[in-house]
Amino acid sequence: MIHIDGAQGEGGGQILRSSLTLSILTGKPVSLTSIRARRPRPGLMAQHLNAVLAAAAVGKAHVEGAQLHSLSLVFAPRTAGSGKFQFDIGTAGSTSLLLQTILLPLSFAPGESQVVITGGTHVPWSPCFHYLREHWLKTMRQIGFDADLEMDLAGFYPQGGGRICGRIRPVAALTALSFRNRGRLENIWGISAVANLDLSIAERQKKQALKRLEGMGVTPAIGVVRMPARSRGTMLLLLAEFERSRCCTYALGARGKPAEQVADEAVADLEAFLATDAAVDPYLADQLILPLALASGNSELHTSRVTQHLLTNAEVLRRFLPVQVEISGEVGAPGVVRIKM
Repeated sequence: MIHIDGAQGEGGGQILRSSLTLSILTGKPVSLTSIRARRPRPGLMAQHLNAVLAAAAVGKAHVEGAQLHSLSLVFAPRTAGSGKFQFDIGTAGSTSLLLQTILLPLSFAPGESQVVITGGTHVPWSPCFHYLREHWLKTMRQIGFDADLEMDLAGFYPQGGGRICGRIRPVAALTALSFRNRGRLENIWGISAVANLDLSIAERQKKQALKRLEGMGVTPAIGVVRMPARSRGTMLLLLAEFERSRCCTYALGARGKPAEQVADEAVADLEAFLATDAAVDPYLADQLILPLALASGNSELHTSRVTQHLLTNAEVLRRFLPVQVEISGEVGAPGVVRIKM
C-alpha cells in the first residue's frame, strides 16, 4: 500500500487523480489522507468523486471512502479493462480532468474503449476541451498514444451539461520527447467561440485578439464558431506553432466580462510565453510528466513557468514509478523538466 498525503505541495485534486492513474498502471493499492484538506471546501467534491468512480470502473478496483466530502480514500485496483463507459459528473465539474485520469490506464487495456463524459467542458481551473484536443492530444500522439476526442455539447460554469466522447485504443510503444528549444515562430491560429450568445461577441473577441497580435511576424488566423450547448459561454483559444513545439493559451468569458477582456487575457498569456525561450507552456509540462514516465528513453521539457502543481505531480509520480524526475528553476520562473529512466 502506497500512502499519499493529499495536503502535500499544491494540495489539490491533481494529487488524487494522479494517484488513481498510477495505482491502476502499476497495480499498487493506494491510501490517500487529508484529500484537499486546505481547500475552502475540503475533501471529495462531485468532480473528484466521479474521478474515483471512473477510475474504479476502469481499474476494477475495490474502493473505501468514495463519498462526497470524504478526506480519505483507499483504492485497490485489479487490472485495467477496456469497454464502453459513461460518466455523468452531475455538475460543471471538469470533463477534461476526468478523461485525463482514465486515458492512460485505458491505453494499456486489451482493446479499444469508448468513453462518454458529461459535465463542464469549458470551466475555470482545468484545461478546456479545445486545449485538450488541439494541443494536449496532439502531443500525446507524438509520444505514441492513440485516441480521438469529440465534443457533442459545450458545458460552461455553473450549469455544465457538456458532453465529450473519446475513443482510446491500446498503445504499441511510447517514445520519449525532447522539447528543449522551440525554434522560430511559424504560425498563430485560434478559435473565437460562443454558445447561446450573439455571434458578435465572438467577432469582438477575434478583433481584439488580432489587434493585440499585430507585429509578431506572422499573420494570425482566428475562426469564429458557434458551439452547441445547454448553457451560455464564450472562449478564445490561441495556438502558436513553432519549428519544434507548440504553445496554447485560452480565456473564458463570464457574466459581466467584456469580450475584449477575454481576448486580452488569452493574448497576455501568449505574450508571457513568448517573453521566455521555453518550448512548452506550463500546463502542458504538468500534463506530460506521467505519460513520459511510461515511455522508453529520457525526456526533457523546457517550460515557461515552473508551477507548484508541476512539483507536486512529480512528487506523486516518484512514489509509484522508479524514474528520476528532475525539475530545475524556481516556482513562477522558466525551468527544465528531465525525466530519466
